[in-house]
Formats: sequence, structure tokens, C-alpha cells
Amino acid sequence: MNAQCVILARGGSKGIPGKNIINFCGKPLLAWTIEQCKSAENIREVWVSSDSPEILSVAGQYGAKTILRPIEISGDHATSESGWLHAIDYIEKKSTKIDVILAPQVTSPLRESSDIDQAINQFSDEGCDSLFSSCIAEDLFFWKEGGKGSLQSVNYDYLNRKRRQEMEGQIIENGSFYIFKPEIIKKYNNRFGGKIGHSKMEFWKMFEIDNLEDIRMCRALMQEFLIK
Repeated sequence: MNAQCVILARGGSKGIPGKNIINFCGKPLLAWTIEQCKSAENIREVWVSSDSPEILSVAGQYGAKTILRPIEISGDHATSESGWLHAIDYIEKKSTKIDVILAPQVTSPLRESSDIDQAINQFSDEGCDSLFSSCIAEDLFFWKEGGKGSLQSVNYDYLNRKRRQEMEGQIIENGSFYIFKPEIIKKYNNRFGGKIGHSKMEFWKMFEIDNLEDIRMCRALMQEFLIK
């Protein structure tokens, strides 16, 4: 199976300027995802798609192949799907036909190459067309605000509150990575379609970097669990 990795890494970031290549535990943030994917046994090639020459230069330094993404699909309102579709077209014209795409998120560095291999094996074994990385929350109780400031329980009935041990686990789409067949995203313009699966990861791997506080938290988790 020809599984290709496509990492989207735009240059613009309003929350943290230069977020995709900030120093994170001694390396550019992007480098962690590249190295994790290159170490995965089931990934044939790793590509980075970006509108930023600086990001593409960093990607090349860490062994990724690069794709210059057009400006018209690189703005704040551009979808990830548009970036993936452009990359698929580029790779299939320049290199090879793709069976499966792995699409990891740069801002979710708390993962291991074994997570990727496990997910791809599961994708194949279960006959999936698309898949997302997940975490299981066993004791989270969600509420939402209703009209006039009222509150409504979402994933349980507060009038018949069960014990923690009796609660069913909730599947969380943790955003670390997605896997899909090229024909699925081409048909639906969506990362999901056909038979959808999920591959479980440890709960602490769900945290991602969106602001400066997240950097401190993810750095602590990275140093505690992953950096040997």
C-alpha cells in the first residue's frame, strides 16, 4: 500500500507568529511531525505543503519533500481539504499514484510513530475509507447554554446521573492526524466519507498548540512522556 504523508503548514498565524516553526523542545515545531512520520514503517514519503519559503526550507532540512501551495488556497479562510487536494494532484503528477493519505497536524506534536503505524494497519484491516485519531473520555460531563441563560446537559441526563463507572466512554476526535483515500476527498471534498474508523491514542496526546500557554503545557508533557 502506497501511503503518503501530507503535512499542511501555512506561514500565517495570528495567535502565535511563525507558530509552525517556533522552537519546541529544541527543534522547530514542524520537525517533530516530520520525524514522527518519517519513522513510521507504513509511510512511504513525507511531504510538506506551505505558502512560506521559510517553512519549506525547514521542512527540507528535516528530510521532507516540499510543495509550494498557491496563495489562493493559503489564506485564513482556506480549508485543509483544498490544501490536501492540491497536494494529492501535485504528488500524483510528479511522483506516483496514492492509495492512502496520512494528514497529521503540526500543532499536535504529542504523538509517536507507533500511533501512525497502528492507525494505518487498522485502516487496512478494517476496510476503512477514512479514519481519525481519537481519545476516549470516560468521565467528562458536557453542558451547553440554552435560552435565557439556562443550562442543558449534553452527553448525560442530570436527572438520572449515573455513577462514573457506569458512564459510556465518549470518543473524541483529537486532531492529531487523519487518514483517507484520495478518492474519498475528491468525491466529497471532505476528509470523511465511506466507512469511517477511529484509532485510539492515550488521552494526554490530545493536547495541541494554539496559544502561548499551550506551548508550556505541551512542552511539559513532551518532556515527561516522549523525550528520552
